[in-house]
Amino acid sequence: MTRAAFFVLTALADQPRHGYGILREVEELSDGEVQLRVGTLYGVLDRLTDDGLIVLDREEVQQGRLRRYYRLTDEGVAALDAEAERMAAGAGAAKRRIAEGRRATTPADSAPERPTTPGLAGGFA
Repeated sequence: MTRAAFFVLTALADQPRHGYGILREVEELSDGEVQLRVGTLYGVLDRLTDDGLIVLDREEVQQGRLRRYYRLTDEGVAALDAEAERMAAGAGAAKRRIAEGRRATTPADSAPERPTTPGLAGGFA
């Protein structure tokens, strides 16, 4: 699943949304990292519709413009849930590997040796 598809599905997880609403929600959910262009959004919506993950919920005319609202199907919810689980498992594996790497590069016996002071143990007369 592409990052754009993941965020579009996530944007639709709580309620149906129209295209502009999806664009805004994706940007907010991704902390601004994913900013979809309109052409990209409708390409993703077409693919998700073809895959049966979303459907057209309704159409409304607002200020003379047609707005199409999309919503997740049960298959879309399952796909989003599975992707979220896969990503969480991957993130967990990465964090464990990073922690193991840090432990391996900082051995406990790498502390600097303490200098000895000659003569304090009876070396001078």
